[in-house]
Amino acid sequence: MASTVTKTKFYRGTGRRKTSVARVRIFAGTGKIEINGKDFVAYFHEDKDRYFVEGPLLVTDLRGRIDVVADVKGGGGTGQAGAVGQGLARAIKKMYGLASAGAPVASSEGAEAVVEDPANSMARGLRDSGFLTRDGRMKERKKYGRKGARKSFQFSKR
Repeated sequence: MASTVTKTKFYRGTGRRKTSVARVRIFAGTGKIEINGKDFVAYFHEDKDRYFVEGPLLVTDLRGRIDVVADVKGGGGTGQAGAVGQGLARAIKKMYGLASAGAPVASSEGAEAVVEDPANSMARGLRDSGFLTRDGRMKERKKYGRKGARKSFQFSKR
């Protein structure tokens, strides 16, 4: 007799920072956050890195309502935390089908009024807090004839 497996609907988001790439999946649950098979508190030791991961959940008020599973590769701790945060924000945006900020909607009087939909306020909160924006700063490459990207060898006049 075949066992029945219940399929859970999940949403994906990809985040990047420096050389880190995070593949994030979210689904309805109890608020468990797992990164590379470990609990995120055990994976990220610094509070600022934990904030990058939890930030999108706190902004959208979803902290105890969705489970997060992330696979992260490359970079260091802070880069990985930023990548997970961006991937999580993108997955939340996809999960709720969020558009960008509130569009003008015609009211009954005929004048345009901006009606703030809760889903649009979530998107606005994610965007304004910077979780959807990729931090494009990268390490500069080493140049030939030099010690590093900019440092040079000591100049000798004679």
